Amino acid sequence: MSKAIQPKNTGAFYVQAVLSFAVSVSAVGIGLIYLPAEAWVRAFLAIGVLYVVTSTFTLAKCVRDRQEFAEVTTRVDQARLEKLLAEHDPFKVD
Repeated sequence: MSKAIQPKNTGAFYVQAVLSFAVSVSAVGIGLIYLPAEAWVRAFLAIGVLYVVTSTFTLAKCVRDRQEFAEVTTRVDQARLEKLLAEHDPFKVD
């Protein structure tokens, strides 16, 4: 007994996430360009934004990997239980 694996995210959700990220990075970039400050201050803030973006990708990857590991562990445990139940004969007398 196995059930089909269903994708958890739809295409629309993926597009929305990509667009949301693009809009937010663009807004921050435009804000840094028009910030009334010296160039070195804007450059420092831009480096900070780049650090936040890269650390966000790293965190998202770690969360995804942890979730996938949990799902694999659950599937293995479920397969073991199904095997034990299939092999169990309640009418067998020793």
